[in-house]
Amino acid sequence: MPTLQLQVSPLQNPSRYRSLARALTDLTALHLGKRPEVTAVVINDVPAARWYVGSSEVQSPTACLEISITQGTNTAQEKAAFIAAAFEALQHQLGAGRPLAEASYVIVREVPATDWGYGGQTQAARKLARLPSTQ
Repeated sequence: MPTLQLQVSPLQNPSRYRSLARALTDLTALHLGKRPEVTAVVINDVPAARWYVGSSEVQSPTACLEISITQGTNTAQEKAAFIAAAFEALQHQLGAGRPLAEASYVIVREVPATDWGYGGQTQAARKLARLPSTQ
């Protein structure tokens, strides 16, 4: 049940957002083993005049992607593979032949299973419900 928050600049057309959401959902399933049907992608666009790096407005396409996953569900190698693949996808889709701004980021945040969930149930509760009964 990962959630991905993507901020991009400059603004994109709606078909680009759909393509980004699809690519990020697919990469999340491929590299992190997450279920696409509960993967949420939220994309926010930021005008270049409101995105600064080194106190200067960005001059090339840029992105900041944060994904939240349940703590301890992925290895360091899986997270590194996701970061590399997600950056490559962002570069391909947003760069349009130009490199992304150097200060474009992909961040994996691990959240304790007790601190989040979906459908009104924490991830910790879901895990407990899947355990075989000892009675």
